[in-house]
Amino acid sequence: MKRFIVFSLIAFVALTFASCGPKNKVEKLAPELAEDARVQFEKERYKEAIDIYTQLRDWYPFDTLAVEAEYNIAEAHFKMKEYDEASLAYVGFEKLHPSHESIDYIIHQQALCHFNRLDSEDRDQTHAIKALSILSRLTQQFPESDYTKEAEEEKAVCIKSIAAHEMYIGRFYLKSKNYKSAVYRFKTVLTTYPGRGFDTEAQDLLRRAEERAAEAASTE
Repeated sequence: MKRFIVFSLIAFVALTFASCGPKNKVEKLAPELAEDARVQFEKERYKEAIDIYTQLRDWYPFDTLAVEAEYNIAEAHFKMKEYDEASLAYVGFEKLHPSHESIDYIIHQQALCHFNRLDSEDRDQTHAIKALSILSRLTQQFPESDYTKEAEEEKAVCIKSIAAHEMYIGRFYLKSKNYKSAVYRFKTVLTTYPGRGFDTEAQDLLRRAEERAAEAASTE
């Protein structure tokens, strides 16, 4: 009876290890995953690189290579022009690593996720406004950054885009005989966005809108 019990226990242990063995196989180490991801990234296989970097980050969250993985996940999304995903990744990176040596670059990339989607004057200017806000933060926080000069130029583009949109809306209101709204838009261009190439036109249209508004008021 004792011999039977001993053999039963040995068989149970053996089966247990046999069943658990494949599930507990040794995974790749962080440096190996980093190298695999780097190869995929350099071959512009960005989705594959993201998958591997994600594994590295999840399996080895406290390894220094996990920080590199987070960084490159954002970069890979940006390379694929997946700007919403890239923006989230860059913002998340900044929150987790605010003192990172490349944080000015990370902030600039956040701005580019919006700047690269600037639209025509007749379209919504949300991306221009968001890019301008981030670029302004970059130039204020890091005036000596290598990206400051580029950021200032991009800010000018954003401001001109917003001003052009204000002019477009102002013209629309003027044609629609919504004179008070037109006046407001043209004044905004002159006071908030002066020197962007619209001053002369804005002054002329403002004068016309004010005259039409006065005429309309007098006939009421």
